[in-house]
Amino acid sequence: MKVRQIIFPQPNCAELIEKDIELKGPHDVVVKTEVSTISPGTERANIIGDANVAGRHAPDTSFPRSSGYNSAGVVVRVGEAVTSVKPGDRVVVYWGKHQDYNIVPEEQVVKMPDDISFEEGALSFIATFSLAAIRKTKLEIGEPAMVMGLGLLGQLAIRLLRAAGAYPVIGVDPVATRREEAVQGGADYVFDPFEEGFADRVKAVTDGGAKVCIEVTGVGAGLDGALDCMAKFGRVALLGCTRSKEFQIDYYRKVHCPGITMIGAHTNARPKAESSPGYFTHRDDITAVLRLQAAGRLDFKPMLTAKYSPTECAPVYDRIIHDRSFPTVAQFDWRQI
Repeated sequence: MKVRQIIFPQPNCAELIEKDIELKGPHDVVVKTEVSTISPGTERANIIGDANVAGRHAPDTSFPRSSGYNSAGVVVRVGEAVTSVKPGDRVVVYWGKHQDYNIVPEEQVVKMPDDISFEEGALSFIATFSLAAIRKTKLEIGEPAMVMGLGLLGQLAIRLLRAAGAYPVIGVDPVATRREEAVQGGADYVFDPFEEGFADRVKAVTDGGAKVCIEVTGVGAGLDGALDCMAKFGRVALLGCTRSKEFQIDYYRKVHCPGITMIGAHTNARPKAESSPGYFTHRDDITAVLRLQAAGRLDFKPMLTAKYSPTECAPVYDRIIHDRSFPTVAQFDWRQI
């Protein structure tokens, strides 16, 4: 069958192409994509040719590249061994692509509740990145928690920390509009990390420092500033992907002496088959996010502010490369082609 897919044929270039794909095995599922979500940080790194993408252990600078990993749509065909979904089911697809039809193994689709929109569903997998980081910190109800960096993953972390019972929930970002968005999403306090006395302000509202930090900047200065805000025995989840090796951290005074735990929180650093406390599978975390949305404990609807036709991919990615004010949540609407 022919599908239309967004690819990056060379650095700083996006195209919508047509190609042939086919059902490969008895456990495959074909899903007609309704909405796919853009992950601005990851996709910017991908299109500019950054070597640190997709959690690869070895650097990769090759092109062409494909992108996208979270979408929602309708099952149109299944292999003969598929039992969990059937044609007509509304599903979340994870580790799919920005294309109008995704063919993935059955294990990479999760049925959506009827009252969850495709737009909300297409955020559920990305939300599990932040959720897994929070789980790894073993957050306790009532503990003060801080999110360093308020892009897409940071905004999701704010909402998930509030749902998990953290208090206060603190958002940190130098961009005022992102701080405002965090307040709308449930942050109790927001701060500019470049303001004088930033760490002292965090310690004042937390009675001594944050117990938990979700570090999403992925840069050395962000981690260094976060460590200045931590309470003794605090836990820092390193969620933001690091594109640079430039880290100047005084580990003796900021990590070793106060007993700080630093946790690798890449989304692939999780079990594939069986969940346990602190370490859920992708499927179980997606299910949790969908259930929390259906129950009204999480509300992603106010975040859904930008939608584009896939035919607009070239100017959309040009903005991602050059415009740091690109919307936090942006999605491709595959019903528009």
